Amino acid sequence: MREQAAVVVLGLGPGGEYVAGTLAEAGLDVVGVEAELVGGECPYWACVPSKMMIRAGNLLAEARRTPSLAGEATVTADWAKVGGRIRDEATDHWNDRAAAHRLTSKGGRLVRGRGRLAGPRRVTVGDHTVEARRGVVLATGTRPRIPPVPGLADTPYWTNREAMAAEELPASLIVLGGGAVGVELAQVFARFRCAVTVVEGQERVLSREEPEAGDLAAAALRADGVRVLTGTRARQVGHDGTAFTVRLDDDQVLRAERLLVAAGRGADLAALAVETAGLDPTAPHVPTDGRMRAADGLWAVGDITGRGAYTHVSMYQAEIAVRDILGQPGPEADYRALPRVTFTDPEIGAVGLTERQARERGLRVRTSVLPLASSTRGWIHGPGNEGFVKLVEDADRGVLVGATSAGPAGGEVLYGLNVAVHAEVPVDRLRHMIYTYPTFHRTVGAALGALR
Repeated sequence: MREQAAVVVLGLGPGGEYVAGTLAEAGLDVVGVEAELVGGECPYWACVPSKMMIRAGNLLAEARRTPSLAGEATVTADWAKVGGRIRDEATDHWNDRAAAHRLTSKGGRLVRGRGRLAGPRRVTVGDHTVEARRGVVLATGTRPRIPPVPGLADTPYWTNREAMAAEELPASLIVLGGGAVGVELAQVFARFRCAVTVVEGQERVLSREEPEAGDLAAAALRADGVRVLTGTRARQVGHDGTAFTVRLDDDQVLRAERLLVAAGRGADLAALAVETAGLDPTAPHVPTDGRMRAADGLWAVGDITGRGAYTHVSMYQAEIAVRDILGQPGPEADYRALPRVTFTDPEIGAVGLTERQARERGLRVRTSVLPLASSTRGWIHGPGNEGFVKLVEDADRGVLVGATSAGPAGGEVLYGLNVAVHAEVPVDRLRHMIYTYPTFHRTVGAALGALR
């Protein structure tokens, strides 16, 4: 079967769904291609269900911090009712159908299946071929990266998807990877009284963030009973039908009921046949210009571009791609103030460059680090007030190029810092702002005064 369309969107995750729906609403003939659920990873297996699980775990932790509720007999929780079964298959399919209906109600068409490029402006889905007059948008996201550890592929390991769908709490869990997904889920399972061990090959968890952030996350995990092993990797994995055995580089042997692989994500460009459009199928991601163009008549948005596996980045890029396809004016992509949050307790929000990244770029850097507990709000908050604000200033220009806000509301405090980095607000101007009392973000004002 052959048909034509103005635009074909390959992948209907958050960014792809936005592109397809907005272009259809603008009157273009759009075909969206999706092999799984419309909406993608975020609402079904990642951002949304994980934050629901985190919320449940945080409630338990907060209750345990309260002296009148701290007894184990009082603070109990049923995983199946609170932490587990957050994802319901019937609900997922209802949401999928609703999302598909939104696209078709705007005049778009949906093709179910795995699409591949078949040359410039051409997509195939099985024996179905669509010719795109304006072009194709790649928005197929990424898949969990499974490290080539001997024995691992032959075991019933979990990825984030299986962890989200778990209806029973395992007695024990090994997590391979100490990035955002690994530490978030490790803390959740531990707070429901699962014995958790995190294995991270770098010297710190959250190794891409500031060292202070990694140290804080590790301390928070250990406070919840998590065993955190850094600077070591899995060398061999086995499963005897009941439990997993993991042998590490240092010859330690770990044993647990379940194994979660959280070693990052990657794009499979070869599966998309990108070489037919002039791209490198062995590349780790699709390079794009400031208008999200990857080639003539080809755009890419979301995780596949390598700019961070964040829904907010996908949506940001989707808006730019839509403007370019419709010929509308607007700024090009700007990633210097890219924000991200790790939703552990405490939350760790960051924007822009780390201190190390700034120095590697040759900037003359001034920094400050202030503990959240030094603020009045931190003192009022009491137990659970661990956190800090770290600022990274380009001393020659007098503007912030990076910041980290960690604490009970680290992700929310980040907003003001995000504006400061993005808009390049002079540090002298930030120092003379009025910071609301008593709030966590008041620590930012003190940190500005402490820049050295």
